[in-house]
This record gives sequence, C-alpha cells and structure tokens, in this order.
Amino acid sequence: MKIRLDSIIAIIIGSAIMGFGINSFNIPNHLAEGGVTGISILIKLLVPSVDQGIVYLALNIPLFILGWKILGRTSFFYTILGTLSLSLFLSIFDNVLPLPMNDRLLASLYAGVAIGVGLGLIFRYGGTTGGVDIIARLLQKYYGVSMGRTLFLGDILVIGASLIYLNLESAMYTLVVVFIAARVIDFLQEGAYAAKALTIVSDRATEIAQEVLNLGRGVTLLSGKGAFSGAEKQVIYVVVSRNEVMRFKAIIQNLDPSAFVIVNDVHEVLGEGFTLDENKKPLQD
Repeated sequence: MKIRLDSIIAIIIGSAIMGFGINSFNIPNHLAEGGVTGISILIKLLVPSVDQGIVYLALNIPLFILGWKILGRTSFFYTILGTLSLSLFLSIFDNVLPLPMNDRLLASLYAGVAIGVGLGLIFRYGGTTGGVDIIARLLQKYYGVSMGRTLFLGDILVIGASLIYLNLESAMYTLVVVFIAARVIDFLQEGAYAAKALTIVSDRATEIAQEVLNLGRGVTLLSGKGAFSGAEKQVIYVVVSRNEVMRFKAIIQNLDPSAFVIVNDVHEVLGEGFTLDENKKPLQD
C-alpha cells in the first residue's frame, strides 16, 4: 500500500481536531480520557506546568516497537505521523483556548465529538495516534473487532485508574466522553457508504427483480424453500442507498402486497453502484 498525500493531510487535520478538543474541553473541565491519551491528561492535571505533548510522545515510544514488528511499513509510517502530529498539537493548543463550562454534560459531549471526529479521520485514512490505537487497529485487522469498541474497553480501564485523582462525578462524565467518541469513530469508519439491504420473499420475484434492475440497482436471486409449505421460492437480495428504500418498498407493495420483506442496515458497501462506476472504476468524490 502506497503512502498517499490525502491520507497524510487527513491524519494531520484529525490530530489537530483531537489536540484542540483535549485542550479546550477535557482539561479545563477536568475530564479524563482513555488509553495513553488519558494517562497524559492525568499527568497534565496533576502537574499543570508539564508539556503534555512531550509526555504523550514519551509514553508511546515503547508501543512503537510493537507497531514496528506487527504493522506494515505504510501503517507504521501513518502511526508515527499521527503520534507526532497529536503530540505537536497538544503542545500548540496548550492553554490557547480553554473552554471551562458550567454544564459539564455539554462539555462532555463537545469533548467526545471532537475526539471522535479527530480519531475517526485518523483511523479512516489508515493512521493511529499510537497507544491503545495500535492495539485497536491490530484487533480490527486480524479479528474484525470494532476499533471504537476496543478503544472504549481500554478507556474503561484507564478511567477506573483515574479515580485515584478524579472524583466520581468527573469519572462518570469522562465515560460520556469516551462513549460519544467511540460512536463517532465507528460512524466515520463505517458510515461513508452506509446503505440498506432488502431481502424479499415473493411469488413475483422475477417481476420485482426486473423493476429493481430498471432503476439501476443490481439484484441477486437466491433459491429458497418454505419450511411449512415445502414450496420452492426465489429470494431477492438487493442493496440500495438509504434514500431509495421507500421507492423500492412502494414497488414491492404495488407488485406483491403479500411479499415478505426484511430491511437491514448495511454499515459499509464496496463495489459497483456505490464505490465503483459501470466501468469498474472508483467513483470520484
């Protein structure tokens, strides 16, 4: 995999958003974080004069060894880039625009969104910011575990340890931060080509399939058999964009009101009609 300029830019922008969010929302409102970032925040809260960027970088050095051995050359480069960028922006935004708030729930939401958007951009373009992010990427790569879920579980451990310094209220608000961040990360990771999958069981499957084809969507016909009746049936499987669902449901209702229809969320779609054009070329954004 080649190193891409757009990935480098996205990782730097994501690091800037995250660094700004931590310095503007987390630290002024005494909200921790999870993983290595959370540890560096706790050190900053304990020793306000310390440079959080340098602390964060120092804590990540041992994990670079793990990344060097397991991650590929490109992934490791993006990890180094993400870690160095975040360290730099943590230092740049230190005390630049602190935003202490009376409503700590609102502060928690802002912090979660800022961290989630920042990390989501970094992850989407192949980078990490070191620390638990490396472990999360490895689990996603080899075991298919959601990165947001791994980060959330790792964060719980660090937040539990943060009770040594933070009071219970701050720890509870910090849980809001990491939960919102995890959800935003998963949305940015999986939501770019989100769609709906329709599974249709009908005696008029051929006619329905033809109508779907006429509207420019591909159709897969599966062979099925009713367990009760023993009758052979064709099952239609089609993936459509979210704004097309109502149109296709109307077509099905018109052709076969008794059709059995299941609509499922699809978190990511790759291929013709979504990420490829009719010539099998990537669609341009």
